[in-house]
Amino acid sequence: MAHAAAASGAGTEEAAARRRLFVLQVVQPGLEGLMDGSVSTLAPVFAAAIATHTTRYAFVVGLAASVGAGISMGCAEAVSDDGTLTGRGHPLIRGVICGAMTTLGGIGHTLPFLIPEFRVALAVACAVVVVELTVITWIRHRYMDTPMCSTAAQVA
Repeated sequence: MAHAAAASGAGTEEAAARRRLFVLQVVQPGLEGLMDGSVSTLAPVFAAAIATHTTRYAFVVGLAASVGAGISMGCAEAVSDDGTLTGRGHPLIRGVICGAMTTLGGIGHTLPFLIPEFRVALAVACAVVVVELTVITWIRHRYMDTPMCSTAAQVA
């Protein structure tokens, strides 16, 4: 009976270690990218939209800002450390995850500007921003074990 309890404890420790590695190597760089992509592209996209009232210009600016931010963040993450000291995993994989999520974070509120009607596109883009912030809040709560209220306040 003691052997079964010890095996169960070892299995629990192993699962906790796997979860920790997943958070360090996948969730953290992905969340970092998602937050940066969402925030760093808001100003250029909405400035282009409001300044020109042309959805096409807002889309092009948003696309350029999203891809540029994704490349920048991906490269920065890939060269930040080799993962041996921090346990954060292979730098190239972290860089790809961070870069892709950064691009995704910017593309989300850029895509509505494919809608030709300016006011509709702007309203949909604003709604997408709310969804992005909600997803970021949920990921932080779920994987970083932070209380929902404080996470929501920090993200907002």
